[in-house]
Amino acid sequence: MIAETSSPGSKQAQRLLRLYHLYRLSVGITLVLLISSNLDNQLLTFSNDDLLRSGSWLYLVLNILLVVFFENTHRPAQLFGLALIDVLLLCGLFYAAGGVASAIGNLLIVSVAISNALLRSRIGLLIAAVGALGIVGLSLLLSFSHPATPNDYLQVGTLGALCFAAALLVQGLIQRVEVSETLAEQRASEVVGLEALNALILQRMRTGILVLDDQRRVQLANHSAQVLLGRDNLEGQRIDDYSPALVERLQLWLNNPTLRPQSLKVTGSGLELQPSFIALDQSPHHQTLVFLEDLAQIAQQAQQLKLAALGRLTAGIAHEIRNPLGAISHAAQLLQESEELNGADRRLTQIIQDHSQRMNRVIENVLQLSRRQQTVPQRLDLKPWLEQFVAESREGALDRQQIHLHIGSGDFKTLMDPNQLTQIIDNLLRNAWRHSAQTHDQAQVWLDLFIDPDTQLPIIEVLDDGPGVAPDQQVHLFEPFFTTSAQGTGLGLYLSRELCESNQARLDFKPRQGGGCFRITFAHGRKQS
Repeated sequence: MIAETSSPGSKQAQRLLRLYHLYRLSVGITLVLLISSNLDNQLLTFSNDDLLRSGSWLYLVLNILLVVFFENTHRPAQLFGLALIDVLLLCGLFYAAGGVASAIGNLLIVSVAISNALLRSRIGLLIAAVGALGIVGLSLLLSFSHPATPNDYLQVGTLGALCFAAALLVQGLIQRVEVSETLAEQRASEVVGLEALNALILQRMRTGILVLDDQRRVQLANHSAQVLLGRDNLEGQRIDDYSPALVERLQLWLNNPTLRPQSLKVTGSGLELQPSFIALDQSPHHQTLVFLEDLAQIAQQAQQLKLAALGRLTAGIAHEIRNPLGAISHAAQLLQESEELNGADRRLTQIIQDHSQRMNRVIENVLQLSRRQQTVPQRLDLKPWLEQFVAESREGALDRQQIHLHIGSGDFKTLMDPNQLTQIIDNLLRNAWRHSAQTHDQAQVWLDLFIDPDTQLPIIEVLDDGPGVAPDQQVHLFEPFFTTSAQGTGLGLYLSRELCESNQARLDFKPRQGGGCFRITFAHGRKQS
């Protein structure tokens, strides 16, 4: 039965216990003051003065000792004993003061109510039963021992019933409070869980997110923001010290929120970021939410969509052209086999054959665009990959084709689809051989792998000693169907640049003396979380 008490170790139970101590001390002091000022003789006509005085002092002294020794008790048995002693003492004072007329029965009800806030169920009702029996039993005893004592049995019964009513009412209220507390704890646990989930989602987002206060001090920065800005710990730091360009765009946005902020480049990494800002109006510190998007990723996604649409379109067109083109080529071949054709007519059929083959190569390149698989970037070390590529290319090269390889020092890890990189380098290699053969008997190509000193990005250059490219043609090199060769299709360089952009790399032409140079600038070898 003792185990059915409340949890005395909780903060609410400790507050109730202190209130109970204060209540008992207040009652004891009040009774001592009454008997010391002889007011008890005027108010309590039928009291036993000596017993009341002794009982009042005993109640006060005993409660002082209980407060000292059991100020913060955690044991249910001690709480039960404390409540039982208090009820028994009050019952004694109730008898000494003359019964119902003394109003001490009301103090007894209050004591029963407070004790039932600390005790539960049957053990609390036991205290109420002791209080009710004390009131009823002592009132009957007074009526027999002091017939002249006024005893209102209805009032006595009411006081006894109020003891149980107070116990049941307080227990019901405490139970509801506990249910509310449990529900509040569950809600708080759910809120904590949601906060943890939001924090996890925030950290895993590819978009960089910053929260700045009115002093532009970083209140929150997710992992992507730290990676994009190249900083390990931004929280608590002023963004002015790390990205003046971002501060400049923030100021422009504050002056005119309708303007789209310009992109910015991160010093050291070379990344180009697109910032956007949102004012947190509900924030007391005038916080600003900053989003940072990697334009290379946006361009890559747009490139994938563009290539997918282009592939569907070109596949349909190529299919419709290939069938009649095959018929034209076959008819020209049959016509060329005729013995009745003179030399001029045979030359015309040969022209038809040559252009049919050229058209067929264009269609093959177009179909290659449409059939190209989705880009699957992998963490790739360019040094061993390029060494293996050169070794395989040398085995398949002609006698008049040479490859020279030079690899610098540094970390050449990047993110790239190796199959697509093979396609890109092979296309540039054959293009360089063709241009070198225009001015030399021996076609030579140089492949250089090095680290850019400014951006620390890996770079591959494909150089040749051919005639170069005229300045007015350089701006059109990567346009589809633009070619400087009569036998070219004009899709090789276009396809190579498209593949590079799909892998967050960049393909450029660098003019130089005595030939041409195509440069591939690769991305950092990091994966977004």
